[in-house]
Amino acid sequence: MRLSKGIVTAAAAAAMVLGLTACTDSSAPAVDVETPADFAEGSTMAKLADAGEITIGTKFDQPLFGLADPDGTPQGFDAEMGKLIAAKLGIEPDKITWVETVSANREPFIQNGQVDLVIATYTINDARKQVVSFAGPYYQAGQDLLVLEGNPEGIESVDDLSGKKVCTVSGSTSEKNIAPYLAAPTDVIATDTYSNCLEPLRSGAVSAVTTDNVILAGLADQNEGEFEVVNEPFTEEPYGIGLALDDTDFREFVNDTLQEAEDDGTWDELWEKTAGTVLPTPTPPTIDRY
Repeated sequence: MRLSKGIVTAAAAAAMVLGLTACTDSSAPAVDVETPADFAEGSTMAKLADAGEITIGTKFDQPLFGLADPDGTPQGFDAEMGKLIAAKLGIEPDKITWVETVSANREPFIQNGQVDLVIATYTINDARKQVVSFAGPYYQAGQDLLVLEGNPEGIESVDDLSGKKVCTVSGSTSEKNIAPYLAAPTDVIATDTYSNCLEPLRSGAVSAVTTDNVILAGLADQNEGEFEVVNEPFTEEPYGIGLALDDTDFREFVNDTLQEAEDDGTWDELWEKTAGTVLPTPTPPTIDRY
């Protein structure tokens, strides 16, 4: 099934749950590492291809998109996007250095050259585009709410949050987006990772966790029977691949790689071996070549 938008419903997610262990199914199709093109001398592409290695920042605690396995290697759709780009540069998966990247340090890691790319459920917005560049979007999500199973407080949408406390991640777009719906700034409980919001929700310290619906669906699936997604998204969150500001050639190379993957079906294959084990296959968003 294809959706008209990248925003997926929790109901569809629940109906299609196969278990997160399927995300690492070794029988799923892999991206072939290519002989790299003759890149322009001095370009980022040429430097990475010549080195035969790349450093990618991603999240390590987000089921379906970036969840570290027992060896510390992230698995999920974001990780597959990283492997896709590396393969186009002639770089083998074992030559990717994965750096755990949380919401608050994505821009600094790019600006300081600690990573070559950030692929970490990273929403493209105008403020971020002032300090880093984005390829994509390669996926579109929507911010939603995670509550206790059975929704004991009867939270049907963000309009029901006044007077309640909500957990999210510091430095994320989710933190900014939720603020207008709360009675006071102190009603936002911010932490470094979304997984760290689950215990406050269990204990009743907060009434909900908020971030993008696909992330919440993964957390609910990972903790079966504890949580549910309200399924009333109130934003659109285009996920992009972050890279150094004004590196136009590299941004266009990544965009071309994404476009080719969308056109030849590779995007679908990578989705279906990761997030698609739980969620329906959406239509990829149109790439913004700004």
